[in-house]
Amino acid sequence: MANHLFDQLFDHGGSAAPALVVETHTFSYADLERETARWAKALVTLGVRPGDRVAAQVEKSAANLILYLATIRAGAVFLPLNPAYTANEMVHFIADAEPALVACDPSAREALGAIAGQAAVETLDAAGQGSLSAIAARQSDDFATSPRGESDLAAICYTSGTTGRSKGAMLTHGNLVSNAQTLRDFWRFTARDVLIHALPIYHVHGLFVASNVLLMAGGSMIFQARFDASAVLDAMPRATSLMGVPTFYTRLLEQPGLTGEAAAGMRLFICGSAPLLAHTHEAFKQRTGQVILERYGMTETGMNTSNPYDGERIAGTVGRALPGVTVRVTDAQSGEAAAGEIGMVEVKGPNVFAGYWRSPQKTDEAFRQDGFFITGDLGEIDPRGYLSIAGRGKDLIISGGLNVYPKEIELELDALPGVVESAVIGLPHADLGEAVTAVIAVGGKTELSEQGVLAALAPRLARFKQPRRVIFVDELPRNAMGKVQKALLREQHQGLYD
Repeated sequence: MANHLFDQLFDHGGSAAPALVVETHTFSYADLERETARWAKALVTLGVRPGDRVAAQVEKSAANLILYLATIRAGAVFLPLNPAYTANEMVHFIADAEPALVACDPSAREALGAIAGQAAVETLDAAGQGSLSAIAARQSDDFATSPRGESDLAAICYTSGTTGRSKGAMLTHGNLVSNAQTLRDFWRFTARDVLIHALPIYHVHGLFVASNVLLMAGGSMIFQARFDASAVLDAMPRATSLMGVPTFYTRLLEQPGLTGEAAAGMRLFICGSAPLLAHTHEAFKQRTGQVILERYGMTETGMNTSNPYDGERIAGTVGRALPGVTVRVTDAQSGEAAAGEIGMVEVKGPNVFAGYWRSPQKTDEAFRQDGFFITGDLGEIDPRGYLSIAGRGKDLIISGGLNVYPKEIELELDALPGVVESAVIGLPHADLGEAVTAVIAVGGKTELSEQGVLAALAPRLARFKQPRRVIFVDELPRNAMGKVQKALLREQHQGLYD
């Protein structure tokens, strides 16, 4: 029995071809195989056994990626965690997942050691140095890869926790292999591709979409510790592709050097994790001649839909269902919604996770009886099969008993001169239950007024959809993946109508 995911990622026969470029150092596929053997042996030496969890709360580095690959190779389950989490926040993850090993920055060792229970705590800093790398360096590279099948767990990724305690999504070897294979083929990645990898790797986007796809294709990655627009621009002559979040593209557009000539060698710009504004999509096309490809996924499923590689990439949509994946939109009674109607987005396919870690009730609540996963996202599918996301179900506003979908209003607001972007939220209101409220980012440069915005919307939206108030801010709050934090906006302004 093979190790399903690891063997698929390294089906290159110990190739001397480059896999990972970090500043001036290049790791070949053969180098990564040797390093993952040493690190897997280190994990076993520290007591990690097949099925055990390995938690990594460390900064992005080649060593961090090698730790992920070594964990899979050892038959264990990788648990990537945001380095920004405090020790207090880490209590929940450690208590819930009960890892056998916690890798952390040296500065956090004492605090995590106090809450780690039986777990070993080893260090790994931003340069890839620490007690864990030192143990790995002492090992030989003759590790026998642990056998794992499609249904065995490969990773547990915790959801954002905006509606309560974060839940651990259980991702199997089969989930990750099927999604990486589909994306490799659909986006046409080959051994000739070079990806600018500027995403974090504590998240599905950077770890599984970017890294797994390129490794499976036999391509290489220019591995940047964090996103820096000038560094990405400098790397373009050596690259063929970029995966990013909307912030990547807005900041690239601020670079005078972003031109058609600068992007001439790039064949694909992909965007996800948060909605890309239509004017950003159009501005990027005008500057570079390249049309950004938007797609849709989530922690529990990997990628579900994508605009086409060949064919029309439509701004504001996330494309059609990927091969092997079924996407539907349902009404409140779980029946199929007609084309063009907004409803709950549901997904079924080999990419869909195995359930929530140690939470059978929450797992049952997340699935329909016919096996479809309820994403929590609202959307609609047009007659061509393109899906548009209208927002999270929890962001739906019920004002005066009527459903209001924030995305519809945000599209109108974003089209107004002087509006950088907008977020529409519902706030407590004694009469209406919830009042539609617009928060507009203006970047400190606008002459817009509240009355002017309301007057502009009046002829374009039904009265019940029109905001009661407009709040101006310099920029909208976002999480590390570029998603607007509407929960935080609701918290900040909850007393507006008192």
